[in-house]
Amino acid sequence: MSDVTAAERELGTAFLPRFDAQGLLIAIAVDAATREILMVAYMDAEALAKTRETGLAHFHSRSRGRLWLKGETSGHFLRVAEIRVDCDQDALELRVRPEGPACHTGAPSCFYRRLEGDGLERLQP
Repeated sequence: MSDVTAAERELGTAFLPRFDAQGLLIAIAVDAATREILMVAYMDAEALAKTRETGLAHFHSRSRGRLWLKGETSGHFLRVAEIRVDCDQDALELRVRPEGPACHTGAPSCFYRRLEGDGLERLQP
């Protein structure tokens, strides 16, 4: 939507998502209760529509090149309580209620390590 002004997108009340050149938005899943960042993924228009329709977090899998329902194989769904939109509408914060670990490694969050010097230190859950 090239006819949308920055002011309309940044200050208006219309939802005007700004997808990148690959048709994607950044989506940050945050635990609705604790506000812990659980994971970062991408959504295309189809994933956004399915998420809004079902209340379950759907993403665009860049590695598989297709729609991906978080939890489709693990059963660890992310139930969306609220979707927040950043100022220029190119990133979303999904406030979710996780049904199990969010990370494919089994960790509660994909952010389970911290940078210490030149290495990574695993955080205790």
